[in-house]
Amino acid sequence: MTQAPAAPGPPVRTDRRRHDREIVSLAVPAFGALVAEPLFVMVDSAIVGHLGTRELAGLGIAAALLTTAVSIFVFLAYATTAAVARRVGAGDLKAAIQQGMDGIWLAVLLGAAVIAATLPAAPWLVTAFGASDTAAPYATTYLRISSLGIPAMLMVLAATGVLRGLQDTRTPLYVAVGGFAANAGLNASLVYGAGLGIAGSAWGTVIAQWGMAAVYLVVVVRGARRHGASLRPDAAGVRASARAGVPLLVRTLSLRAVLLIATAVAARLSDVDIAAHQVVLSLWSLTAFALDAIAIAGQAIIGRYLGADDPSGARQACRRMILWGLVAGVVIGALIVLARPLFIPLFTGDPTVRDAMLPALLVVALIQPVAGIVFILDGVLMGAGDGVYLAGAMVVTLAVFAPVALAVPSLGGGLTALWWAMGLMMLMRLITLSLRMRSGRWLVTGAAR
Repeated sequence: MTQAPAAPGPPVRTDRRRHDREIVSLAVPAFGALVAEPLFVMVDSAIVGHLGTRELAGLGIAAALLTTAVSIFVFLAYATTAAVARRVGAGDLKAAIQQGMDGIWLAVLLGAAVIAATLPAAPWLVTAFGASDTAAPYATTYLRISSLGIPAMLMVLAATGVLRGLQDTRTPLYVAVGGFAANAGLNASLVYGAGLGIAGSAWGTVIAQWGMAAVYLVVVVRGARRHGASLRPDAAGVRASARAGVPLLVRTLSLRAVLLIATAVAARLSDVDIAAHQVVLSLWSLTAFALDAIAIAGQAIIGRYLGADDPSGARQACRRMILWGLVAGVVIGALIVLARPLFIPLFTGDPTVRDAMLPALLVVALIQPVAGIVFILDGVLMGAGDGVYLAGAMVVTLAVFAPVALAVPSLGGGLTALWWAMGLMMLMRLITLSLRMRSGRWLVTGAAR
């Protein structure tokens, strides 16, 4: 008996369009939300930069420390997104939201611990980070005040992870835009209107952060009640969330170590270099978050496909997102080159700082295509729950980057040489993540990895 030919699958073009629609529907709102986050620091940099170079240098030190304090716990968003998305793919919304509530309670506990450690240690941290005698007082003031907003930002991370896992990136966009607008208005009013200087900038950011956290809590609590999920802290669930986040914590600590080393090296070059580095790093963060928008879509989409036992769909979506990341990186790099005469004057009136910024920005522009692919691969593996590999890969990258960056001052290199070392770091990430993607070992299906 002759076997009937298999029915043809959907056309490749149809698959691509379907994946494109999924990516766009999640990535575009995520882009707006992610871009709004570094804009908090950029607004602070633009406002404080016109107070003086010492104030901007102090902000650079404090902002790097604060970003580290918050970003090392970014697993609250990433791990939650992957876990919630898997349960959504498996059709269990109650369990998905309960997973998110456990993450929010963990954020509350971690935030309280970070404040308790940061407030008394602020002067020591600033000094250890290499701040000059002129910049240190401003850095200490900003760090102490802004640390009061850390619990709010950790709750925002966890709640954002819940919504992304539920395939909702629009609500985070609305909250982020509202928070950015509030931050900008409060900063301008308190720094110049009230005459509080750099302290006013810190207070404005703290107030905006707590407002964002309040809005997220209202949204998540409503969803929990609608699906019958408990609002009470569950010790076992909180511990499980913490354990799931450990590999991503290692990965993030390694990444933050890269950025801290870069800022510490810049601080030891001169006040001009650290001031210029602060602005370049703010723009780097802006481009990174913009590229990460597609990676956020990847976390949600990949987690859902794997939760629904569809590895083929996950692989196809991954390939399409890599193409998106490459194209986005090329476009962003070109925009940096073309727009640099417009945005450099916004951050400082000091011509020496501007001169230091320009060549470093050109290096950042050249790195963008590589960064586009790296962020996509990172997001896809996070969505797959492949945290252990991500941790190991980032530790290897740090081991390659650290000696190169630390050698910059002794070899007579300046800020531009430091940013070439950052380019080496991105190349190492591209190699390690590409190897994992090709292996296929990340394609683990089921409601839980």
